[in-house]
Amino acid sequence: MSLLITRRRAAAAVLTTALLVPLAACGNDDSGTDKDSAAGAEPSNSASGAPKADLTVLAAASLTDVFKEAGAAYEKENPGTKVTFSFAGSQELAAQVKQGAPADALVTADTKTMDGLTGETGTPTVIAKNRLVIAVGEGNPEKVENLKDLSDTKLKVVLAAPEVPVGRYSKQILDAQKIAVKPVSQEPNVRAVLSKVELGEADAGLVYKTDAETATDKVDAIDIPDAENAVASYPAATLKASKHSEAAAAFVAWLSTPAAQKILQGAGFQQP
Repeated sequence: MSLLITRRRAAAAVLTTALLVPLAACGNDDSGTDKDSAAGAEPSNSASGAPKADLTVLAAASLTDVFKEAGAAYEKENPGTKVTFSFAGSQELAAQVKQGAPADALVTADTKTMDGLTGETGTPTVIAKNRLVIAVGEGNPEKVENLKDLSDTKLKVVLAAPEVPVGRYSKQILDAQKIAVKPVSQEPNVRAVLSKVELGEADAGLVYKTDAETATDKVDAIDIPDAENAVASYPAATLKASKHSEAAAAFVAWLSTPAAQKILQGAGFQQP
Protein backbone atom coordinates (compact mmCIF):
# COMPACT_ATOMS: atom_id res chain seq x y z
CA MET A 1 0.00 0.00 0.00
CA SER A 2 2.80 2.37 0.87
CA LEU A 3 4.43 1.67 -2.50
CA LEU A 4 1.23 2.69 -4.31
CA ILE A 5 1.02 5.97 -2.36
CA THR A 6 4.66 6.75 -3.13
CA ARG A 7 4.07 6.21 -6.86
CA ARG A 8 0.98 8.45 -6.82
CA ARG A 9 2.89 11.21 -5.05
CA ALA A 10 5.70 11.00 -7.61
CA ALA A 11 3.21 11.28 -10.48
CA ALA A 12 1.57 14.32 -8.86
CA ALA A 13 4.96 16.02 -8.48
CA VAL A 14 5.75 15.49 -12.17
CA LEU A 15 2.36 16.93 -13.18
CA THR A 16 2.83 19.97 -10.92
CA THR A 17 6.24 20.67 -12.43
CA ALA A 18 4.82 20.43 -15.94
CA LEU A 19 2.14 22.95 -15.10
CA LEU A 20 4.56 25.42 -13.48
CA VAL A 21 7.07 25.52 -16.36
CA PRO A 22 4.85 27.63 -18.71
CA LEU A 23 4.07 29.99 -15.84
CA ALA A 24 7.75 30.39 -15.04
CA ALA A 25 8.46 31.06 -18.71
CA CYS A 26 5.86 33.80 -18.72
CA GLY A 27 7.42 35.26 -15.59
CA ASN A 28 10.84 35.22 -17.24
CA ASP A 29 9.50 37.15 -20.22
CA ASP A 30 8.18 39.89 -17.93
CA SER A 31 11.35 40.10 -15.88
CA GLY A 32 13.42 40.14 -19.07
CA THR A 33 11.51 43.22 -20.23
CA ASP A 34 12.19 44.95 -16.93
CA LYS A 35 15.87 44.14 -17.15
CA ASP A 36 16.05 45.55 -20.66
CA SER A 37 14.47 48.81 -19.46
CA ALA A 38 16.82 49.07 -16.52
CA ALA A 39 19.90 48.28 -18.57
CA GLY A 40 19.09 50.65 -21.43
CA ALA A 41 19.83 54.35 -21.87
CA GLU A 42 18.30 57.11 -19.76
CA PRO A 43 14.48 56.97 -19.98
CA SER A 44 12.97 59.37 -22.46
CA ASN A 45 10.19 61.83 -21.93
CA SER A 46 7.05 60.64 -23.67
CA ALA A 47 6.26 64.02 -25.24
CA SER A 48 9.49 64.78 -27.09
CA GLY A 49 11.73 61.75 -26.77
CA ALA A 50 14.41 63.88 -25.08
CA PRO A 51 16.26 61.99 -22.34
CA LYS A 52 15.37 62.93 -18.78
CA ALA A 53 18.17 64.59 -16.83
CA ASP A 54 19.09 67.33 -14.40
CA LEU A 55 20.86 69.83 -16.64
CA THR A 56 23.12 72.71 -15.67
CA VAL A 57 23.36 75.47 -18.26
CA LEU A 58 25.92 78.28 -18.07
CA ALA A 59 24.37 81.38 -19.65
CA ALA A 60 25.27 85.02 -20.28
CA ALA A 61 23.90 87.47 -17.71
CA SER A 62 21.76 89.20 -20.32
CA LEU A 63 19.72 85.99 -20.66
CA THR A 64 18.74 85.90 -16.98
CA ASP A 65 15.05 86.76 -17.27
CA VAL A 66 14.24 85.16 -20.60
CA PHE A 67 16.01 81.88 -19.81
CA LYS A 68 14.10 81.50 -16.56
CA GLU A 69 10.93 81.60 -18.64
CA ALA A 70 12.41 79.36 -21.33
CA GLY A 71 13.63 76.84 -18.77
CA ALA A 72 10.19 76.57 -17.21
CA ALA A 73 8.67 76.03 -20.66
CA TYR A 74 11.21 73.33 -21.49
CA GLU A 75 10.58 71.49 -18.23
CA LYS A 76 6.84 71.59 -18.90
CA GLU A 77 7.38 70.10 -22.36
CA ASN A 78 9.77 67.50 -20.96
CA PRO A 79 8.46 66.10 -17.66
CA GLY A 80 11.22 64.64 -15.54
CA THR A 81 13.87 67.07 -16.80
CA LYS A 82 15.15 69.91 -14.63
CA VAL A 83 17.17 72.82 -16.03
CA THR A 84 19.31 74.87 -13.65
CA PHE A 85 20.97 78.03 -14.93
CA SER A 86 24.15 79.72 -13.79
CA PHE A 87 24.29 83.31 -15.05
CA ALA A 88 27.42 85.47 -15.31
CA GLY A 89 29.47 87.47 -17.77
CA SER A 90 30.50 85.36 -20.75
CA GLN A 91 34.18 85.69 -19.84
CA GLU A 92 33.43 84.34 -16.36
CA LEU A 93 31.54 81.42 -17.83
CA ALA A 94 34.44 80.62 -20.16
CA ALA A 95 36.80 80.58 -17.19
CA GLN A 96 34.46 78.18 -15.37
CA VAL A 97 34.42 75.83 -18.36
CA LYS A 98 38.22 75.85 -18.60
CA GLN A 99 38.43 75.09 -14.88
CA GLY A 100 36.21 72.06 -15.31
CA ALA A 101 33.04 73.33 -13.67
CA PRO A 102 30.34 70.63 -13.89
CA ALA A 103 27.86 71.78 -16.52
CA ASP A 104 26.09 70.49 -19.60
CA ALA A 105 25.66 73.43 -21.98
CA LEU A 106 26.90 76.97 -22.52
CA VAL A 107 25.33 80.08 -24.06
CA THR A 108 27.48 83.20 -24.45
CA ALA A 109 26.70 86.74 -25.62
CA ASP A 110 29.32 86.68 -28.36
CA THR A 111 30.91 84.26 -30.78
CA LYS A 112 34.47 85.26 -29.82
CA THR A 113 34.17 83.81 -26.32
CA MET A 114 32.56 80.62 -27.63
CA ASP A 115 35.20 80.24 -30.34
CA GLY A 116 37.85 80.32 -27.64
CA LEU A 117 36.39 77.12 -26.18
CA THR A 118 36.49 74.98 -29.33
CA GLY A 119 38.09 72.03 -27.55
CA GLU A 120 35.53 72.12 -24.75
CA THR A 121 32.24 72.37 -26.65
CA GLY A 122 30.22 70.82 -29.40
CA THR A 123 29.41 72.77 -32.56
CA PRO A 124 27.72 76.04 -31.50
CA THR A 125 24.49 77.37 -32.97
CA VAL A 126 23.47 81.05 -32.81
CA ILE A 127 20.06 81.15 -31.14
CA ALA A 128 19.43 84.92 -30.92
CA LYS A 129 20.80 88.38 -31.58
CA ASN A 130 20.69 91.67 -29.68
CA ARG A 131 21.56 95.35 -30.00
CA LEU A 132 22.77 98.04 -27.64
CA VAL A 133 20.90 101.04 -26.23
CA ILE A 134 21.85 103.88 -23.91
CA ALA A 135 20.26 103.32 -20.50
CA VAL A 136 19.48 106.50 -18.54
CA GLY A 137 17.52 107.26 -15.40
CA GLU A 138 13.73 107.32 -15.63
CA GLY A 139 12.62 110.50 -17.36
CA ASN A 140 16.13 111.01 -18.76
CA PRO A 141 17.01 113.82 -16.30
CA GLU A 142 20.34 114.56 -18.02
CA LYS A 143 18.68 114.85 -21.45
CA VAL A 144 20.95 112.32 -23.15
CA GLU A 145 20.03 112.02 -26.83
CA ASN A 146 22.80 110.09 -28.55
CA LEU A 147 26.23 108.48 -28.27
CA LYS A 148 28.04 111.81 -28.61
CA ASP A 149 26.41 113.04 -25.41
CA LEU A 150 28.26 110.34 -23.48
CA SER A 151 31.52 112.23 -24.01
CA ASP A 152 30.27 115.02 -21.72
CA THR A 153 32.63 114.92 -18.74
CA LYS A 154 29.81 116.12 -16.49
CA LEU A 155 27.97 112.86 -17.07
CA LYS A 156 28.64 109.81 -14.92
CA VAL A 157 28.85 107.07 -17.53
CA VAL A 158 29.32 103.41 -16.65
CA LEU A 159 30.40 100.72 -19.11
CA ALA A 160 31.12 97.01 -18.93
CA ALA A 161 34.78 95.98 -18.81
CA PRO A 162 36.34 95.56 -22.29
CA GLU A 163 36.83 91.80 -21.82
CA VAL A 164 33.06 91.40 -21.35
CA PRO A 165 31.09 91.02 -24.62
CA VAL A 166 28.87 94.06 -24.00
CA GLY A 167 31.95 96.03 -22.99
CA ARG A 168 33.67 95.02 -26.22
CA TYR A 169 30.60 95.97 -28.26
CA SER A 170 30.45 99.31 -26.42
CA LYS A 171 34.09 100.06 -27.21
CA GLN A 172 33.51 99.04 -30.82
CA ILE A 173 30.67 101.48 -31.43
CA LEU A 174 32.27 104.35 -29.50
CA ASP A 175 35.56 103.92 -31.35
CA ALA A 176 33.77 103.76 -34.69
CA GLN A 177 32.17 107.14 -33.98
CA LYS A 178 35.42 108.51 -32.53
CA ILE A 179 33.72 109.25 -29.22
CA ALA A 180 35.93 109.37 -26.15
CA VAL A 181 34.20 108.29 -22.94
CA LYS A 182 35.79 108.09 -19.50
CA PRO A 183 33.59 105.72 -17.51
CA VAL A 184 33.31 106.15 -13.75
CA SER A 185 33.45 102.35 -13.49
CA GLN A 186 33.79 99.25 -15.66
CA GLU A 187 31.50 96.42 -14.61
CA PRO A 188 31.87 92.61 -14.90
CA ASN A 189 28.59 92.10 -16.79
CA VAL A 190 25.69 93.97 -18.38
CA ARG A 191 23.37 93.54 -15.40
CA ALA A 192 25.87 95.34 -13.20
CA VAL A 193 25.90 98.27 -15.65
CA LEU A 194 22.11 98.38 -15.63
CA SER A 195 22.05 98.24 -11.83
CA LYS A 196 24.30 101.31 -11.56
CA VAL A 197 21.86 103.32 -13.67
CA GLU A 198 18.84 101.95 -11.82
CA LEU A 199 20.30 102.97 -8.48
CA GLY A 200 21.24 106.45 -9.71
CA GLU A 201 24.94 105.75 -9.29
CA ALA A 202 25.43 106.51 -12.98
CA ASP A 203 23.67 108.90 -15.36
CA ALA A 204 24.00 106.61 -18.36
CA GLY A 205 25.36 103.28 -19.47
CA LEU A 206 25.49 101.08 -22.55
CA VAL A 207 23.45 97.89 -22.19
CA TYR A 208 21.59 95.46 -24.39
CA LYS A 209 18.12 96.48 -25.47
CA THR A 210 16.65 93.42 -23.77
CA ASP A 211 18.22 94.33 -20.43
CA ALA A 212 16.79 97.85 -20.52
CA GLU A 213 13.37 96.34 -21.16
CA THR A 214 13.54 94.42 -17.87
CA ALA A 215 13.70 97.68 -15.90
CA THR A 216 11.32 100.05 -17.68
CA ASP A 217 10.02 101.32 -14.34
CA LYS A 218 13.47 102.60 -13.40
CA VAL A 219 15.34 103.38 -16.61
CA ASP A 220 14.66 104.78 -20.06
CA ALA A 221 16.32 103.44 -23.19
CA ILE A 222 17.75 105.74 -25.86
CA ASP A 223 17.93 103.89 -29.19
CA ILE A 224 21.17 103.85 -31.13
CA PRO A 225 20.80 103.97 -34.95
CA ASP A 226 21.65 100.70 -36.68
CA ALA A 227 24.45 102.39 -38.60
CA GLU A 228 26.15 103.26 -35.31
CA ASN A 229 25.22 100.09 -33.43
CA ALA A 230 26.64 96.61 -33.02
CA VAL A 231 24.88 93.25 -33.33
CA ALA A 232 25.45 90.79 -30.52
CA SER A 233 25.15 87.09 -31.37
CA TYR A 234 24.31 84.41 -28.81
CA PRO A 235 25.78 80.98 -29.66
CA ALA A 236 24.72 77.89 -27.69
CA ALA A 237 26.66 74.63 -27.46
CA THR A 238 26.87 71.45 -25.45
CA LEU A 239 29.90 70.88 -23.24
CA LYS A 240 32.01 67.84 -24.02
CA ALA A 241 32.46 67.15 -20.30
CA SER A 242 28.69 66.82 -19.79
CA LYS A 243 27.47 63.62 -18.17
CA HIS A 244 24.14 64.06 -19.95
CA SER A 245 25.28 64.68 -23.52
CA GLU A 246 22.06 63.56 -25.23
CA ALA A 247 19.83 65.58 -22.90
CA ALA A 248 22.11 68.62 -23.27
CA ALA A 249 22.01 68.33 -27.06
CA ALA A 250 18.21 68.13 -26.94
CA PHE A 251 18.01 71.34 -24.91
CA VAL A 252 20.42 73.23 -27.17
CA ALA A 253 18.44 72.08 -30.23
CA TRP A 254 15.19 73.18 -28.57
CA LEU A 255 16.48 76.75 -28.27
CA SER A 256 16.12 77.08 -32.05
CA THR A 257 12.55 75.73 -32.16
CA PRO A 258 9.53 78.00 -32.75
CA ALA A 259 8.47 77.60 -29.11
CA ALA A 260 11.80 78.84 -27.76
CA GLN A 261 12.15 81.55 -30.40
CA LYS A 262 8.74 82.91 -29.47
CA ILE A 263 9.92 83.35 -25.89
CA LEU A 264 13.23 84.95 -26.91
CA GLN A 265 11.66 87.35 -29.38
CA GLY A 266 8.93 88.18 -26.90
CA ALA A 267 11.69 89.42 -24.61
CA GLY A 268 13.11 91.65 -27.36
CA PHE A 269 15.80 89.37 -28.79
CA GLN A 270 16.16 89.30 -32.56
CA GLN A 271 16.03 86.26 -34.81
CA PRO A 272 19.39 84.53 -35.25
